[in-house]
Amino acid sequence: MGKHALLSASASKRWLSCPPSARLEEQFRDEAGGSPYAEEGTAAHALAEHKLKKALKRRSKRPVSDYHCDEMEECTDGYVAFAMEQVELAKQECKDPVVLIEQRLDYSAYVPEGFGTGDLLIVADHVLTVIDLKYGKGVAVDAERNPQMMLYGLGALELFDALYDIDIVRMAIYQPRLESVSTWEITVPELMEWVEMELKPKAVLAIKGEGEFHSGDWCRFCKAKNTCRARAEEYLKLAQMEFKAPPLLSDEEIVEVLKVADELAKWSADVYAYAQDEAVTKGKKWAGFKLVEGRSNRKYTDEEEVAQAAQKAGYTDIYKKTLIGITEMERLLGKKKFAEILGKLVYKPQGKVTLVPESDKRQEIAASTAEADFKEE
Repeated sequence: MGKHALLSASASKRWLSCPPSARLEEQFRDEAGGSPYAEEGTAAHALAEHKLKKALKRRSKRPVSDYHCDEMEECTDGYVAFAMEQVELAKQECKDPVVLIEQRLDYSAYVPEGFGTGDLLIVADHVLTVIDLKYGKGVAVDAERNPQMMLYGLGALELFDALYDIDIVRMAIYQPRLESVSTWEITVPELMEWVEMELKPKAVLAIKGEGEFHSGDWCRFCKAKNTCRARAEEYLKLAQMEFKAPPLLSDEEIVEVLKVADELAKWSADVYAYAQDEAVTKGKKWAGFKLVEGRSNRKYTDEEEVAQAAQKAGYTDIYKKTLIGITEMERLLGKKKFAEILGKLVYKPQGKVTLVPESDKRQEIAASTAEADFKEE
């Protein structure tokens, strides 16, 4: 596995928001072998790289992975189609744009020891395009003011700004499994203003392990999240409120609870998972808690023997047959065939009404509609 920068682009949202976390993470070991999600993402990137090289008529050997499946084939095909569209757009501005795949990008001129890898760079006369493939299906990532993409843009400018008169850095994040494509662009002067006003000062603090700890959604992938005091203090502030029965809380108090309720639930789950893992794997004793066997359901010792015994006793109606789910069916047929054969037989019911922050990008619905939906449930 290659070396990762302490102030990596992929973790930049975290260390820019919480500078001391970069050094704090050094106290924690990486999980042996990596997660299956990371391995799946690596396989998808390798396959996408191969397909894109072939589309650009470059030599490439198809990678082999146990993670390859119909879904990955379709997702990487979609990514290549999107990438080639961007190449064609660049050709409208520049006869022979430079196209680089999996390019190492060094932005250490602005961030100590900073470097990363850009999935795709397209360099035209006045526009530099940075494209990032994200194969995960956890959360849709926005390209607007995305620090990872801005750092990639800086690294690319270090390579090409002296050769091309680049005015604009265009960024695109392609997430096929979430059907999300987010694009954004920034002028080079605006990007450099961000460098001076935010990036450089925060990077200096982060490399020294200085600054203030701050919790937020960037804690999700932090190695210290389970035992971080700053994160705990943020959520334990709720305990300082003089709680009354919910109907008696003021509107302001309810809003304060809503703001942190989701993250509070995630934090408590993280702490519980950490405590249980310490108890199970390291024998850690937690005051007032003990390990017990969880509830379990009965299972057949041997299904074939069970079937034979039941049939011998005269019981033959012992099997059930069900239709496979939509996702599995789509994987079996492929998206195109699925749409052709079953498209008219599939519908998407209205989603359950949910209260979310205003920052959520989904369309707001009228209160009367929400009330009607609740009554139907």
